Amino acid sequence: MQVTQVTQHRIIVVGAGYSGAIAAGRLARRLRREDVAITLVNAEPDFVERVRMHQLAVGQELRPRPFSEMFAGTGVRLRLARVTSVDVDRRTVTVTDEQSTEELPYDTLVYALGSAWNTQGVPGTAEHAHDIAGRPGALRLRDRLAGLAAGQPVVVVGGGLTGLEAATEIAEARPDLDVALAARGGLGDWLSPKGARHLRKVVDRLGITVHEHTAVTAVEADRVTTADSTVPAAVTVWTTGFAVHPIAQATALKTDSTGRIEVDGTMRSLSHPDVYAIGDAALVMGPGDKPLRMSCASGVPTAWQAADSIASRLTGTKPTTAPLRYFNQCISLGRREGLIQYVTADDRARPAALTGRTAAFYKELVCKGAAWGVANPTLGLPTRRRGVITQQPTEAIARAA
Repeated sequence: MQVTQVTQHRIIVVGAGYSGAIAAGRLARRLRREDVAITLVNAEPDFVERVRMHQLAVGQELRPRPFSEMFAGTGVRLRLARVTSVDVDRRTVTVTDEQSTEELPYDTLVYALGSAWNTQGVPGTAEHAHDIAGRPGALRLRDRLAGLAAGQPVVVVGGGLTGLEAATEIAEARPDLDVALAARGGLGDWLSPKGARHLRKVVDRLGITVHEHTAVTAVEADRVTTADSTVPAAVTVWTTGFAVHPIAQATALKTDSTGRIEVDGTMRSLSHPDVYAIGDAALVMGPGDKPLRMSCASGVPTAWQAADSIASRLTGTKPTTAPLRYFNQCISLGRREGLIQYVTADDRARPAALTGRTAAFYKELVCKGAAWGVANPTLGLPTRRRGVITQQPTEAIARAA
């Protein structure tokens, strides 16, 4: 008698930040457990709320969110390991932990390795500056700040969202320190007039010295150098942007010059249709044919889109694409102040902005909502699990007794 044995479709999600964790949970929600084997690979056992790293850096305790609890009963298998390489031609992911190195085969890969801090090649940054792009960096900065005596100078380099949040958080938590912010452009020059006025009011009240239109050209242990001066810095915090994980650029995947994977509207790789890229790792074109910025606001909807696209492809239903657009920029300015800048679909400031304690509360709700979405991957829509129709059968011969 001939018996047909059907194997599970193997989906590997690499990276468990906001986008990777949400994609894994959404896939588990959409697909029948007996049809797919979903593996989530991540180096850390807990979910890291990256949007709160400035809070961690000043000594605030964050609620632990173990993946083992988040994905209990979902069918998602967690593999605690570091991704060391991806072979998109052989369809394998190589991972390493403290005990071994293992090669994991996949049928569909969701690439969500994200990004880390970007030193921009500025001399001394890697050796002397601190980052808050992840938990290890935030913890190192926390220890360093805790050891500073009153009056010592701290310089935050970078006037974007991360830099503003870091500078205001440090100044509020440690009013005894001399906090400065070095911005390449004007302070909040991308904001609406209302938003920029509120930002400057908060910065002035917190006693932050702002060096506008200032490019830092070197970092030393006790100072930063600019084009025309030096600024004392017992601690330098570097927040000038993010750089994607280098693994993708080392593969045969089609990437741009920065290493971001080029995808279509379903988050599918333009060069390898069994690979989907999401979050900071993906070059996603938004309204006005502009790339989406690296952010949680971009990563979450790309995760939804990729998971739904994969589920549609595997179950034979028609894939749909949702417009990816922005609504606001949420900026915390310490624990008591915030700024919600309303923006156009392509991320340009509108005249309207929400400020003060109401904005701080709004931002907190956004952060809690994002974390809740990760921690409850199988709750909410979509609700119907569908069977996979594109499984790869293998033939086995068995003899009847």
